Amino acid sequence: MTESGRLDPVSPRTANLAALLRALREGPLSRTQLAARCGLTKAAVSGLITELSERGLVRSAGLQGGGNGRPSQLVELNGASACGLALSVEADRFAAVVTNLDGRVVSERTETADVAALGLHRSMDELAFLARTVLLDGRPVGVTVSVPGLVDSAAAVLRFAPTLRWRDAEIADLLAARLGLPVEAITVDNEANLGAVGEAVAGVGKGVRELFYLSGGTGVGGGLVSGGAILRGARGFAGEVGHITVDPSGEQCPCGRVGCLETKAGLNAVLRGAASPGDPLHDPALGVDGRVGLLKHRVQRGDQRAVAAVSELGVALGIAVSTVVDVLDPDLVVLGGYFAELGEWLVEPVRRELSARPLGHEPACRVEPSPLGTTAPLRGAAHLATERLFADPTLVPTTAEEAPA
Repeated sequence: MTESGRLDPVSPRTANLAALLRALREGPLSRTQLAARCGLTKAAVSGLITELSERGLVRSAGLQGGGNGRPSQLVELNGASACGLALSVEADRFAAVVTNLDGRVVSERTETADVAALGLHRSMDELAFLARTVLLDGRPVGVTVSVPGLVDSAAAVLRFAPTLRWRDAEIADLLAARLGLPVEAITVDNEANLGAVGEAVAGVGKGVRELFYLSGGTGVGGGLVSGGAILRGARGFAGEVGHITVDPSGEQCPCGRVGCLETKAGLNAVLRGAASPGDPLHDPALGVDGRVGLLKHRVQRGDQRAVAAVSELGVALGIAVSTVVDVLDPDLVVLGGYFAELGEWLVEPVRRELSARPLGHEPACRVEPSPLGTTAPLRGAAHLATERLFADPTLVPTTAEEAPA
């Protein structure tokens, strides 16, 4: 994944520094190997490696033996030299994760909350506080915020989030002021887009060229990674699959249409089908994970109402996914969000629906539950946060630049 936020054009030297740093993501390499991979002379590589070392981004990794010549000095990425911050806003929680350049989680924390009741500004206060608790002494090279709704990613503005009741929320500006960071260091994206990125870099979609991620929560969203980049559409709103019609004679959706996927696959709709009002399945204090876990337990026990609700969910997802596959032709469809937890009962109905369609997609298009579950958007956000440094290594100063005048 190469998407890295809002960065100004870089100089040729900075571009070469970035190329070397990205090459070292794959493991230790010698200067000769780096020169060959990046199309540079060995002398140029030596100078660039010296600068990356002065910035603390690379370090010596011992000698490479073999052959009849002298052993080569290896260089490796210094993963602990910088960090990225991923933040998440959901209807019932805030979350924050700090990762280093290797993608390793350094610290993380989740806080439950009624986000809609808090409102935008108090929510940003809480999110900033959470960010400071996980950052400890570090300063991130980038911040990516995952939100549920329509996002203008170029402006870092959340245009509309029905579950939060927010419109035109200038997330980047609000957080930059609270965290003391430059606004250009903060990017904002839709949680399904970031879930797709998370699966592509750390989940079941590694190495897959065309991946569609279907996210289940209070609403239903989708994200497509194509050739290593998020496919956004003309206005940045691509992937809004929650309003595909799956039942023309079904319930009216809040969007004004009838029989939208969200009326069948939104978590609250599924829980209404699985249990009567007053049942613990509807207790918001359990959170999304607690209620889905309880639903899963009931399905495992053979509770007829829970089984029927999940079965109906599988059919609705199959109809919607078939439409998506007809239009986008992905290699892989990943069932994410709360759908992942119920994957053992959802994957086969989706596969059957795909096979029954006129275009007969099986086995060309795989369908898999997300191994990352509800953490996929945060993993994607963390990747894009550190990606900012891999696009411009000069964001980390050299020792000379840090020295007082």
